[in-house]
Formats: sequence, C-alpha cells, structure tokens
Amino acid sequence: MLSKINAGALSGIDAYRVTVEVSVTTGTKYYIVGLPDTSIRESFQRIDSSLKNNQFRMPRQKILVNLAPADIRKEGSAFDLSIAAGILACTEQWEFKAFQDYLIMGELSLSGDIKPIKGVLSLAIMARGLGLKGLIIPSANIQEASIVSDLDIIGVDNISNFHNLGLKQGQRNHPPVLSSEIHMPYPLDFAEVNGQGDIKRALEVACAGGHNILLIGPPGSGKSMLSKRVPGILPPMNLFEAIQSTQIHSVKGLGNATGLLKQRPFRSPHHSISDIALAGGVKNKRK
Repeated sequence: MLSKINAGALSGIDAYRVTVEVSVTTGTKYYIVGLPDTSIRESFQRIDSSLKNNQFRMPRQKILVNLAPADIRKEGSAFDLSIAAGILACTEQWEFKAFQDYLIMGELSLSGDIKPIKGVLSLAIMARGLGLKGLIIPSANIQEASIVSDLDIIGVDNISNFHNLGLKQGQRNHPPVLSSEIHMPYPLDFAEVNGQGDIKRALEVACAGGHNILLIGPPGSGKSMLSKRVPGILPPMNLFEAIQSTQIHSVKGLGNATGLLKQRPFRSPHHSISDIALAGGVKNKRK
C-alpha cells in the first residue's frame, strides 16, 4: 500500500515542499531514499520504539520511504512524524483522508513524545502559499505557527494524541498581529549613558539615516555598552521585519515563547571572531 504525506524542508530561511511517499510491501528491510542525512536515516529506530511503546504495530515488511524531490539533500529529525504517519496510514492503523491536505512534521522520542522542531514559521508560510488547510505539528510550536493566518494549527504532544486527533481538537490560529502591536520595551536604555556626547550623537545620526558605524577604542571605553543600547533608540519593527527576524530565530532553533519576535535582535560577537564565523560559519553546510 502507498501513502503520501505533505512535509517541508528548509533552504536558508525559506521552506520548500517535500512529499513523503511511504510504501509497505512484501519483504523484510527498511529503506529511505531521496538524499536523506544521517538523522533521517536513523528515524526508523525512533519510529519503531515510539510505535511499540504506544501499542501500535511496526510492520515487519519492506518499508520504502521516498523524500521527493529526490535530487535535493534533506536533513534534520523533523520528518519522524511524517514517516510515522505514512506507515500508520499504509497499515490502516490511522485514518488519513481527513488530513491529506495538512502538512505533518515533528520529531519523535523513543517514548512517543513529539518534540519541537525548527523553522515552523517558514513551513507555515509555505503551507499557506501551497493552499494547504493547515499543519499538524508539536504543541510547543503552536504559537509560532499561529502567526500565519488562514491555517488550522493542530498541536500534538505524543504519537497517541496524533493517532486519536480530530479537527475538533485542533487549535485554530489568530490573524497576525498588527504592526502597531509589535513592540516590547528594550531592557537597556540609551539614556542611562553618562557623558560620551560625541559618540552618542554619532550613533543617533547613524540610526536615523540607516548608516553603518565603526567603534574603535581601548578596552573599557564603552564601545560594547553603547552598542548594546542601540536597539533601544530604533523604531519598533514593522510586521515584515518581525516575521523575517522570527524566521531566522526559528531556523537557528533559538525559539520564542510568544511566537512573533517583538524586539530588534542584537548580537555581540567576540572581538577575535573570524570573517567566516561572523558571516555565519559553515555549520549545516549543504552537501
């Protein structure tokens, strides 16, 4: 039997559609094709344990999983729930028809608990663009996904909840907040700085005109102290800026309990950082 589950993967801060095709036929081995990385290839062990620990049946047959498009490398553990859903649908342990227009993503633990994933906001934006009805995702990611309007967001905590879920259990999201609401007081006040009149004036001019500024001076002269207070004199983010900032935080796994990021982000790299590291380094480089 064959089943197809809607999923997604990240490319930068944007997401693209991945169709998880699961086939259960006569045989004995498990296969995942479609350029999966190690964490995806290991998903069968997590799925096997989570299904058994929640009284479901892991078929002892040939299971073939294809991640389409097959010519793009996929990475991460967020496909666990998609693959498990395909296996349950193929073995008629789960009624899939009601959710065939939903994007399903989540990481499984050995006990069957569903852990939060990265890049949920990007996945939600992609799902709305494709005309999907909604998302089935870890409960911890509901706030972030709810930034995107016109989607049904269904949060699940474990594989048993996922098996028993219905549309009535889903949480319908709210429209995105207005730009006037995207504001949270910055904890460091620019007015707290005494003296430093010339550099404060230079920072104000740079912020007002959108210019770059280079601070040079001996240790302890106040460069970092002043820089950390710059976001406090910048205007509140508009909706577009807030969504893009939230996407970046989500993709990097930094998370945000309130969903939409409401403060301008600030980073303070060490003075000895290399050019490559400052630009983002080579971690998770696509192969």
